[in-house]
Amino acid sequence: MHYLKSSLVGHPWIKNNNDEKVPLDILIVKLMKAYMRSSALRKAALQAVAKTLTVDELFYLKEQFTLLEPTESGTISLDNIKAALTIYATDAMKESRVLEFLASLNRLQNRQMDFEEFCAAALSVHQLESRDRWEQRARCAYELFEKNGNRAIVIEELASELGVGPSVPVHAVLHDWIRHTDGKLSFLGFVKLLRGASSRSLAKAR
Repeated sequence: MHYLKSSLVGHPWIKNNNDEKVPLDILIVKLMKAYMRSSALRKAALQAVAKTLTVDELFYLKEQFTLLEPTESGTISLDNIKAALTIYATDAMKESRVLEFLASLNRLQNRQMDFEEFCAAALSVHQLESRDRWEQRARCAYELFEKNGNRAIVIEELASELGVGPSVPVHAVLHDWIRHTDGKLSFLGFVKLLRGASSRSLAKAR
């Protein structure tokens, strides 16, 4: 759980301890994969949350970003991820079919990502929700999202962005996700979008 680790890794004593080695976090790589497959709207929401990360959380992510050996311009690509996994892969990672996982990333070959976007891609909403003051963080992120990422969206378009199947009655399920005054994502919709959604989870919400 990399965000649980971050409260320790970011401690000043550890920051000043050059012998402390941070291992590559396979969860971050998986989160990056999910991010890159997300809709533009969800990416904007995650980018807003990334702006609320604490110094300790950013410190840990910076360590992870450095392990991926970014270019001189400060970006990483699929090649960086592949190289890092080859170097730092543990036995547990190998047993979890890392090579098959890498093959599934091939279509992202030309994608470039800087540290700011990496933070959005690598954050775990599930772990952040389990920490204190999540509600305050989410509302702060929503305010940022309102300024930079929120836009009018019809329910059918939102359903398409979420990949919702035809078996789900989208108007009944997604009704509260959209603010009726201007057609933009509501705070409730913002939080649910961050969590991700599937046809199965939305069907259960009926």
